[in-house]
Amino acid sequence: MIKYLVMDVDGTLTDGKIYMGNDYELYKAFNIKDGCGIHEIALSAGIVPIIITGRESKIVLNRCRELGINEIYQGVRDKLETLSSVVNELSTVAYIGDDINDLLCMQAIKTAGGIIGCPKDAAKRVIELADFIADHNGGDGAVRDFIEWLVEQ
Repeated sequence: MIKYLVMDVDGTLTDGKIYMGNDYELYKAFNIKDGCGIHEIALSAGIVPIIITGRESKIVLNRCRELGINEIYQGVRDKLETLSSVVNELSTVAYIGDDINDLLCMQAIKTAGGIIGCPKDAAKRVIELADFIADHNGGDGAVRDFIEWLVEQ
């Protein structure tokens, strides 16, 4: 039974583009359907959303507050180490990510019997490992696709 939904941000909850100006990151675009899926579907199904991302951003914190995501880990170099410190049973985890920095977590979760998802435009190695490939690209509803599929299982 899936208890946790672990999500990467850039390329998964966003389109992967980083808009930067003189004062660092200016903005990120999030899809409202992903947000509704997290806030209305996942939380209602008793699935705890968790963010583990390599970058740090106040924008991500603001979006997480809006969606009721309380477990937010930013600036993470070793995602598997962070995941292992947060979740005891990897078999209860569904993970969605898009690139090679997600692979160690994905492989550990898949080996433990958890579920792996990715956006349609994920890196080739991620797609090859995934149990579910979204109909949408990252930042375009891929997380919503994954959540709807998870709750139907």
